[in-house]
Amino acid sequence: MTNKLTTLNLYLEPSETRRLASLCGPFDDNIKQLERRIGVEISYKNNHFQIVGQPRNCLTANNLLKQLYIETQTVKGSTPDLEPDTVHLAIQEAIALEADDATTDKDLYIKTRRGVIKPRNPNQSEYVANIVRHDISFGIGPAGTGKTYLAVAAAVDALERQEVRRILLTRPAVEAGEKLGFLPGDLSQKVDPYLRPLYDALFEMLGFEKVERLIERGVIEVAPLAYMRGRTLNDAFIILDESQNTTVEQMKMFLTRIGFNSRAVITGDITQVDLPKHQKSGLRHAIEVLSEVEEVSFNFFQAKDVVRHPVVARIVEAYEAHEQTQQRLKDQRASHQQQEASHHES
Repeated sequence: MTNKLTTLNLYLEPSETRRLASLCGPFDDNIKQLERRIGVEISYKNNHFQIVGQPRNCLTANNLLKQLYIETQTVKGSTPDLEPDTVHLAIQEAIALEADDATTDKDLYIKTRRGVIKPRNPNQSEYVANIVRHDISFGIGPAGTGKTYLAVAAAVDALERQEVRRILLTRPAVEAGEKLGFLPGDLSQKVDPYLRPLYDALFEMLGFEKVERLIERGVIEVAPLAYMRGRTLNDAFIILDESQNTTVEQMKMFLTRIGFNSRAVITGDITQVDLPKHQKSGLRHAIEVLSEVEEVSFNFFQAKDVVRHPVVARIVEAYEAHEQTQQRLKDQRASHQQQEASHHES
């Protein structure tokens, strides 16, 4: 990626003061949103706009300004105010189109200050592409497939590009159950052990001191899932880890917290649910309910996608084979019992 900057001049016609004011928004909020999310600097005087940034970003901002100016056309004698929602959706569509172009390239990667992180197999590449393209992405599969690590890398990348203002990490503290309040320390110290994998990835990509500073400033926030209730999360990259341990109600609550200019990645392994047996996993339920929603992506990892020690892949395969055998035996017993019941009835 080149760091060379370019300057692009744009004249919006016809020059109408009311329409230009609507385009820029109160206190230039719309312009600031374009700058932050596209990664450019925009200055203007009357209908002359000057865009500074990398060539591709400048072209994107140029096209968006033209498109949004059309939205301000006078209707029935009055100029409509350009709503933040309209600006957000236009930017989101432009970013998605760029992502489609970018992710057709075989050299897909995530760039952080500590180096370049490249997907190691086709499933990981598709997963990263989906994170870029979609507001909500699910990464589902066994341990060691990189689903959480890549999600954190994408979050760090989005933060450093100023596409989002903060990163929020959350996870259900199922293992502690009702005893969470009896653990020593404050809330962060109680929950930290359950979020250690997320911390480890952050430390690797940003460094320990920077992560600590960002946490102190609230740019990176770590919280148990229960504390998401009642919040609306804008301008954030949100990662829900170990989502197989959410209840149906918790998953619905989490998904409805997501606000404008936010992205969410939900990771989990449906073969390792720690919920009580009578409770259905929120992750399993979400797969059933959201499978047809176009704005939501699903990536399913398998044992062959494991990127840890080779023995981990073989362990996962052994467990999968055992579970399939047990399921076949269970189905055979159920079928046999049904046949016996039918025979007695006749």
